[in-house]
Amino acid sequence: MAPVSCTDSEQSHKAVQPVLFSDVNINDPFWTPRLDTLKNVTLEVCIDQIENQTGRIRNFENAAKGEGQHSGIYFDDSDVYKALEGMAYSLKNNPDSALEAKCDEWIAKFAAAQQPDGYINTFYTLTGLDKRWTDMGMHEMYCAGHLIEAAIAYFEATGKDKLLDVAKKMVAHMMDLFGPGKRHWVPGHEEIELALVKLYSLTGDRQYLDFAQWLVDERGHGHGSYSEFDAVHYQDDIPVREMTTINGHAVRAMYLFCGMADIAACTGDEGYIQAMLRVWDKIVSRKMYITGGIGHTGHFEGFSADYDLPNAEAYCETCASIGMVLWNWRMNGMTGDSKFIDVMERSMYNGVLSGISLSGDRFFYVNPLETDGNHHRQAWYGCACCPSNLCRFIPSVGNYIYGTSADAVYVNLFIGSSTTVNGLGICQETSYPWNGDVSIRVSAPKSVNRTLKIRIPGWCRNWTASIGGVQIDPAESSMDRGYLCINRKWKGETVIRLSFDMPVEVVSADPRVKADEGKRALMRGPLVYCMEGIDNVGTYQSARLDSTTTFTTEYDASLLCGVQTISAETPEGTLLFVPYYSWDNREACPMKVWVDYGTLED
Repeated sequence: MAPVSCTDSEQSHKAVQPVLFSDVNINDPFWTPRLDTLKNVTLEVCIDQIENQTGRIRNFENAAKGEGQHSGIYFDDSDVYKALEGMAYSLKNNPDSALEAKCDEWIAKFAAAQQPDGYINTFYTLTGLDKRWTDMGMHEMYCAGHLIEAAIAYFEATGKDKLLDVAKKMVAHMMDLFGPGKRHWVPGHEEIELALVKLYSLTGDRQYLDFAQWLVDERGHGHGSYSEFDAVHYQDDIPVREMTTINGHAVRAMYLFCGMADIAACTGDEGYIQAMLRVWDKIVSRKMYITGGIGHTGHFEGFSADYDLPNAEAYCETCASIGMVLWNWRMNGMTGDSKFIDVMERSMYNGVLSGISLSGDRFFYVNPLETDGNHHRQAWYGCACCPSNLCRFIPSVGNYIYGTSADAVYVNLFIGSSTTVNGLGICQETSYPWNGDVSIRVSAPKSVNRTLKIRIPGWCRNWTASIGGVQIDPAESSMDRGYLCINRKWKGETVIRLSFDMPVEVVSADPRVKADEGKRALMRGPLVYCMEGIDNVGTYQSARLDSTTTFTTEYDASLLCGVQTISAETPEGTLLFVPYYSWDNREACPMKVWVDYGTLED
């Protein structure tokens, strides 16, 4: 999850550089407990599943010996790499000798499983190396991409390069086979592309960037060959620069766009940028759920027709929401436009956080917006991409709070935290997302001329701000692409206070979304709310909102690890709503986001 950084001459193609999570200290009432749970519970759950409950680590042991059966799915290596990446991120901010020793133990097994020619993939090593590189849909490069990301993360956390050497050897093996004048190849599941750019960023070796771009440009020219689904499923039906909309598998699409964004950030490829802008608009306006989730159909884990967004059948894979965070973060970096952070925040607080239980030990793969009470988080999955992806995403959340450019510092998310960037110390205090009050203390030991750009969330209709106790008029404030711009010479300490109004918003869907006709959903700030049957016994089935409904909110520290609830007073009685991310953390019961709206006479 670490951001890409190119050479000095290439950085001009990126408007905003992120501030690394390792340079951000989070002290936040909402996020700190989640980070602690990840470190103390989720990592241990993933380690136990990989070592004891499944055969994932045993596959590497068997591959090293060259004997034994392969256990699980052909791409299970990727889960181990993602878990290791999460362990590395945890080590970056929380050194732990026992956890580091576990990482070293796993890395030794990876290295032992690598073939003399650099190839590493336990499925083909144990089922027949003669079959490798014969089916583009078999995730060989996908697994290699996650290997690269894990290797870079662990190197940056510890300085140890054993796994990095393994990754480089695998990349050298792939580049020996594929590239200009060699074999064609279209990875069935994207991920290798963004990983290669990260490797370029780390090493400065241009061949990794060139190989990444060659792989992206292979798409849409008839080079792909797969054993299931069609070219649309794999984003291989048209050249990427000609894309006007998005189809196919949702997670693969997100990783493709992340790779394209990273390449464009280094090369300025205008064809990539314009294609992504076109596709982004189509996704957000036609194919995205209110939760920021994408990909409604479980048949192929992807997109269907425009405005086809059913609720009970919504797939909304957790990994796809993570992909939305990663891609929109990159789009903001390229453009400096806060609209991408608005979508990133929506996906993060709703589509991603719903994927993990409050206890940190159970997971959603699928995130519907309505259920009869039979959909629950599980301890693990046969296809465990989502738990392992959460394992690496949550400890990297600090990446998304701040950004920097040559003359500005950006505040993108409102999370209690501190950092030092461009000569300015920034310290945030807030109870966001429960209320919209944010205090930002800016300190400058020496006089520094910088613009502080603070995102005004797209969901916010009214806000106030003061600088050093002096109120500023929003109507007369300097704004740039959704950011409040405070341009001054900073010296000493200055306190900026913002207050974003957080009324309950009654949201209607685009009228072309047939599943939401005659229904409304509730939002407050960045959070989507839902009804659970456990809170609405006797009223759940008949629940109805109308124009006379009044709302009150209350913070309940004893409920769901502390949440702001919404009570809706209707003619039929009181309805209670809780944040969508928190559902299914109590006894089994039905849930819905979209509620009938209008009087019975209507």
